[in-house]
Amino acid sequence: MRILWGAVAVVGCVAAAWADEPSGAMVELSLHGRTIEGTPLSWNRQEVRLLGRDGRLWRFPPQEAVDFKKTSERFQSYSPSEFRASLLRELGPDYEVTGTDRYLIAHPRGQRDRWAQRFEDLYRAFVHYFSVRGFTLSTPPFPLVGVVCANRSEFARWAAAQSGASTAGVQGYYDLASNRIALYDMGGRAESGPWQQNASVLIHEAAHQTAFNTGVQNRFAPPPMWVAEGLAMLFEAPGVYDPDHHPRIEDRVNRQRLDEFRRRAATGHRPESILALVTSDAPFQTDTLSAYAEAWALSFFLAETEPRRYADYLQRVARRPAFRRDSAAERRADFEAVFGGQWRMLEARFLKFLDRFQ
Repeated sequence: MRILWGAVAVVGCVAAAWADEPSGAMVELSLHGRTIEGTPLSWNRQEVRLLGRDGRLWRFPPQEAVDFKKTSERFQSYSPSEFRASLLRELGPDYEVTGTDRYLIAHPRGQRDRWAQRFEDLYRAFVHYFSVRGFTLSTPPFPLVGVVCANRSEFARWAAAQSGASTAGVQGYYDLASNRIALYDMGGRAESGPWQQNASVLIHEAAHQTAFNTGVQNRFAPPPMWVAEGLAMLFEAPGVYDPDHHPRIEDRVNRQRLDEFRRRAATGHRPESILALVTSDAPFQTDTLSAYAEAWALSFFLAETEPRRYADYLQRVARRPAFRRDSAAERRADFEAVFGGQWRMLEARFLKFLDRFQ
């Protein structure tokens, strides 16, 4: 379960030609023999970033694009039927595509009832969670695409073909570049172990995708990893993704992450642990499990004890300039502007709050 944080991308060789054109103009070009149509978002001599009509972000040196031409004064995404046809071409005759209000889900033939409504229900739970906390969400600009591969080997082939990413140890992911969720069917019926694992992966990745498509987070300026992963892990708890049947605060506790936090992060915890997570993604490389546990714990603490400020912080981070990496000082300033700079007091409140849950 992860976001593919790699290519946030696009177009370049035509930058000079487009410099005076409306920002919403649509162009067509050839990149490594592939025809791409979309709107350029940014460009310089080294790199162009272009948003494709299917929502994919392309990124490449200008000199690699040829045969470009302007096709429209206004950007227009593919229609649902065009999305559907594209997915079927990619996946082949053993798959079909089911549409819901917000989703297009590609899945093995005959499995509509297994997947379609689950995707849609998760979207509605996400919207409800933030709406009742005063967060104004935007409507996704594209149909949200989910790809459910028939088995692990097909999932590995799909991921390699789409992004070149390895799926070793991965059961599903949300890809920032393509804006798609991909996972595979682990089998089993409702309430069985394999199906519950399927559900867990889907919940986490759907939270990522919905956040990046409703304005809670910004695909063009991704938040710190603790923010993105912490939010997705919030939604793994039944009280968050299904509050009607799980209304208590205890139901909103992600027990797996809490146990991990207590095993790894709580012993010898210091205010510097929170500061390191807020200001850098490095903890996710040096001690991955501890970083994930701390990211969930901090997100849960802020969402439960200061929901309005938590929403304000998410909105502040989502407004960061596109295609620019934030410095540690900027990340710290964003956090302190909303929650203050009393790190020792924050840690004391944080640990005391988590002690409530056994």
